[in-house]
Amino acid sequence: MAAGRPRDGARRSAVPGPVALAHGLVALALAAGCSTDVPPPAGPATTSAPTPAAPTPGSPTPADASAVRDVPTVTVASVQDVATGLDAPWGLAFLPDGRALVSLRDAAGLVVVGADGSLTDVTGPGAEEIAAATVARGEGGLLGVAVVPGAGPSGPVDVVVYLTSRQDNRVLRATLDGATLGPTRVLLEGVPRGTNHNGGRLAFGPDGHLYVTTGDTYTTSLAPDPGSLGGKVLRVTADGAPAPGNPDPSSPVWTRGHRNVQGIGWAPDGRAFAAEFGQDTWDELNVLHAGADHGWPEVEGQGGAGQGFVDPVAVWATSDASPSGLAVTDEGVYLAGLRGRTLWRVPLRPVAPATLDDPAADAAGVGTPQALLAGEHGRLRAVEVAPDGSLWVLTNNTDGRGDPVPGDDRILRVTVRDD
Repeated sequence: MAAGRPRDGARRSAVPGPVALAHGLVALALAAGCSTDVPPPAGPATTSAPTPAAPTPGSPTPADASAVRDVPTVTVASVQDVATGLDAPWGLAFLPDGRALVSLRDAAGLVVVGADGSLTDVTGPGAEEIAAATVARGEGGLLGVAVVPGAGPSGPVDVVVYLTSRQDNRVLRATLDGATLGPTRVLLEGVPRGTNHNGGRLAFGPDGHLYVTTGDTYTTSLAPDPGSLGGKVLRVTADGAPAPGNPDPSSPVWTRGHRNVQGIGWAPDGRAFAAEFGQDTWDELNVLHAGADHGWPEVEGQGGAGQGFVDPVAVWATSDASPSGLAVTDEGVYLAGLRGRTLWRVPLRPVAPATLDDPAADAAGVGTPQALLAGEHGRLRAVEVAPDGSLWVLTNNTDGRGDPVPGDDRILRVTVRDD
């Protein structure tokens, strides 16, 4: 496949396009909002919201296949501003006390967001070190942020951040006390950096280990190369060592053959989902299996299973999605769309525990994608499940590729109800 234009949501008018599923590669015209210019019909308001599936900071969470609910469609019940005036926000993570930590890509800073929408800049030696180390250029800068499991509901908590430096992309760890960040230390370094395709999402899995998504930086040969950290999903301990159970015990590489992964999350039954930018044809939602090769640059979208690659479970025309962050509840995978300006939802379906490790069975575990908030709030960068079960969604209209309006960028609190 040719590697050409930037695909981190380079802006152009969204056009209706097909969404393809792994179920027989059928192209679907989604009547409920396939066009990214027309929002889907709103339903009656309700206070119900999805149940969080991702673990809160604490001990590893065991998989529970029975916790997955089969909900083909949902209706957006409410959308409210939580906070406004954020400058190119990128990462979002909830602290044990219910506050949220947001990274600002270009400003190379962190902000603590209160439940009331209050914004507090993070200061201290760690904040200064991050700002000094970060080189914000193109899609690089201060990207992902995550909370290290194990902290109590109050007091200091360790956090990790992903940033683009002068030499590489790297992950740093530091202790946050209130809004003061202590000195940083490097957990992971040597991830290839570039103007585009830097990956950057961080998340702790149900196994307690840190997953790091990386991009190919437009050097496509890095993606399938097991010796490179580019174009991968990496899995390390909270101290940065290759996690026990990795395919190569001496390597942090968990999966390979990725172009630019910027979203990762887990269903209650343990399935790991990852969102990936395509090149010219298909954006992807993948289910991750240890040691799997997802086919880039040999394959974009589906059709690689016969060559030994793992196919995505859902794909979108590149004009419809550009999926960045994602969140998983007990009923769906929610993906924040940049270029598509849509919050996509892929319904979960219960699967037999015996098939969880079989890539050939992955497609049976999801339903037909559903477009939410289409064209209503511009570019969407990240989505996370809040402590109250709502979805917090980061807009991204101030990153140089959007059309900001007064108040951008913002955090939206979104609630949905089952149809």
